[in-house]
Amino acid sequence: MTATDRSTELVRTAAQAAADKLAHDIIAYDVSDVLSITDAFLLASAPNDRQVKSIVDEIEERLHKELGAKPVRREGDREARWVLLDYVDIVVHVQHSEERVFYALERLWKDCPELDLPEDAKATRGKAAEHAKLQAAEEAAELDGEWR
Repeated sequence: MTATDRSTELVRTAAQAAADKLAHDIIAYDVSDVLSITDAFLLASAPNDRQVKSIVDEIEERLHKELGAKPVRREGDREARWVLLDYVDIVVHVQHSEERVFYALERLWKDCPELDLPEDAKATRGKAAEHAKLQAAEEAAELDGEWR
């Protein structure tokens, strides 16, 4: 079995919405062969809670406006560290970068086929690592300034 046209359309729209809100490392997997509850997982991350919320809101708004889809379940809202949107056909995971590294969902689903995403979404790969390096450099520079 493979992801349906509907789930592919949902994934691509959600991925573009996430990319538009500067999500990091957007990736989608066709999990239809290993899970009976959904066709696809979309993963995205952001370096802070506010951005996680912003990405989730944009995905929800875009899927509702463009495809008439509403999530049947939304979890993790209060903390905004890992928000899950369940659309039955697809499940969207938007995680804080730290949670993304810690839980490493990609490792669980790496044997599943990747779904093709819009170019903007593909361009986000590696952004979390870039951001972390920049952050570390800024912190090191601050510390260096304090020691002088």
